[in-house]
Amino acid sequence: MQKISSREKLTYTGSLLGQNMIYSFVTMYIMFFFTDLLRIPPESVTVIMVAASLWDAVNDVIMGMIADRTRTRIGKFRPYLLAGPVFIALSTIFCFVRFGGSLAGTIAVAAVCYVLWDVTYTIYDVPIWAISSVSSPDPDEKNRMVTLGKIGGTIGTVIISVGSVSLLNAFGGERSAAAYTAAAAVVAIAGAALMLLSGFVLRERIEPPPKDIPFSRNIHTILDNAPLLALMAALLIVDMVNNLRQVSQMYFAVYVWGDSGYVTYIGLSLVLGMITGMAVSPKLIQRFDKKKIFITACIAGGVSSFLPFAVGGGPVVGLILLGISFAFTGMTTICSTSMLMDAIDYAEYKLGFRGEGIVFSMNTFLNKLSSTISKGLLGLAMTAMHYEENMEPTAAVVTGFGAMVYVVPALCFFLAVLPLLLYRLKPAQIDEIREKLENRRQAEKGN
Repeated sequence: MQKISSREKLTYTGSLLGQNMIYSFVTMYIMFFFTDLLRIPPESVTVIMVAASLWDAVNDVIMGMIADRTRTRIGKFRPYLLAGPVFIALSTIFCFVRFGGSLAGTIAVAAVCYVLWDVTYTIYDVPIWAISSVSSPDPDEKNRMVTLGKIGGTIGTVIISVGSVSLLNAFGGERSAAAYTAAAAVVAIAGAALMLLSGFVLRERIEPPPKDIPFSRNIHTILDNAPLLALMAALLIVDMVNNLRQVSQMYFAVYVWGDSGYVTYIGLSLVLGMITGMAVSPKLIQRFDKKKIFITACIAGGVSSFLPFAVGGGPVVGLILLGISFAFTGMTTICSTSMLMDAIDYAEYKLGFRGEGIVFSMNTFLNKLSSTISKGLLGLAMTAMHYEENMEPTAAVVTGFGAMVYVVPALCFFLAVLPLLLYRLKPAQIDEIREKLENRRQAEKGN
């Protein structure tokens, strides 16, 4: 059995690092840029985010199905890894340009740029995750690949969380539109360069069936997959933990802790927590049921998320407990991706074909939908607070942004447990399925 090379693992880690640099910059600053620099009302920004999410419902699934039907000499996913990065870089920069004009024109241009970014991001995001499931027939190898990708993605997020304020300050500060344009250009070009390597280096070792699977049949990879449906519901909810914090942390640092520089320390708590949680997960997965690890992490994450809001204590206590909750988020991240691999194998065993593209397209859609819901919740909360750009922090503002960083993520952790109770794939069942799939593949090669 051909192993995944160290070069591939390093490239995969770096590609996800670059991608998440871009994603994190957009997620962290797009609402702040729209509301405070372009002066678009929060209600209008919320509409833009929700509309983009509705398009995502179509966009991601279409991309997954297209990827599943792609047949080239270099594979089904690699062509998109070569094409996507340049377009992502350009659309990222456009999102942070102040073009001028009337308020209505500004809103229209902002909406078009954000949707364009969303489309180009999907072209790369679905294949880069789906390729991990065909990188090797060995489940442990695939789990290690996913772990490296998640760690790389977390480092990319941390680089932006820790360094973006300094980068903005170097170009003029958080209240300068030109600073966001320049910073976006630096992040986009650096991130796209790392992403582009994936198309040249990564390999696909599980070959797709020789015939295309019709769209009407491919969708049954999801519809006829009860474990996957339960896992997707849990993912939609648990993804909101980090997404809520990403979209809220700039407001939180400025209006609750009184200094945008605290964004850097939140980033440090994220890197220490997430990487710790992800690093221990593969060993835990080898010893325990992934579902039980996921549920335990959700409960512990919910408690550690709520405690800073309940006990107070300011930035020091908040950062320590945020770091602990980020560790449990890291555990859910690795467990859920490994469980997605199991669900793909289950679908192949049940239906006779693999649907990596559509499964990972739904995974990326859920993450983006979760991010959009998070932005929508933040927009509604800001409207309820009567938030105005650069206002003095009132009690309602302090409590509101505190709840968005602590309380609502805690609720998401707890709520994610409910659909997980319906996930019924057992470790022994997965092992049996994989053995039968390998025998089936060998028999097909012999014929």
